[in-house]
Amino acid sequence: MEQGSDRPSPSGAPTPASPLPTWLAQPEAYKPASDRDGFVQKSLLSLTGVLSRLRIDDGQTTPFSPSAPVKLACGLALILMTSLSSNFAFTLVMAAAVLLRMAALPSKALRRAVGVSFTAAGVSALVMLPAFLVGQPQSALLVGTKVLVCVGVAMVVALSTPVHQLTGALRTYHVSNLVIMTFELALKSIVTLGSVATEVLRALDLRSVGKNREKGASMGGVGGVTFLKANKAARTTADAMRCRGFEGEYRAVPRDIYKRVDIAWILAVAAVCVLFVYLQGVA
Repeated sequence: MEQGSDRPSPSGAPTPASPLPTWLAQPEAYKPASDRDGFVQKSLLSLTGVLSRLRIDDGQTTPFSPSAPVKLACGLALILMTSLSSNFAFTLVMAAAVLLRMAALPSKALRRAVGVSFTAAGVSALVMLPAFLVGQPQSALLVGTKVLVCVGVAMVVALSTPVHQLTGALRTYHVSNLVIMTFELALKSIVTLGSVATEVLRALDLRSVGKNREKGASMGGVGGVTFLKANKAARTTADAMRCRGFEGEYRAVPRDIYKRVDIAWILAVAAVCVLFVYLQGVA
């Protein structure tokens, strides 16, 4: 073999490796451009997270709970009186009563009721913030307390009553079957679609690298996936209802579900009505 040749020797000895190009030997320092994702993180994920927690199928009755029709009527009466009241003393009495009733809920239900109620009250107080600037802080305080009471009453009724008893109570008051079915399916679909949108947005956020100049297209993709999931869920629900022979008829609550404790709750709401009329006259 001649000297200086790059050909391999017959004995199989390795040839000298050729030097690497300079551009291949340089280390890569890829730094993607920073982008703002506060809209996805703080707005959309928060909204879809709230939607995914709007469940109504985890209500459980307690020994001192009235029957579902009485509970629904009492809750609506308390919300109506609180909304119409112009006396802050009556609103404070209702707030104390609602907080006392919340304290009797199980720990998980108590956390949900307190979190939703105080969040709604805080948002309403924030909306009424200009009232402080014009010298009417009592208006903002009154509105925030009313929202706290009304949302608290609604949460107590929802978290202490199974969903099938709520639908039966609505049917007892001759609410249309179509209205009940629309209400029930809408709430369940909102929870499911909220979970789907949260998962898609989180996946989009984790896979986003660099600066995205087409955020509208990304949001359109999230909406498209959610729409396809909604279409599939609607078809599945329709097939399940057809297979089970559901004809759109909701049965009213049977008469044997009424309890003796219903009388005590009716008398308590009647006493609240008397207090409402008295304080309205004083105001």
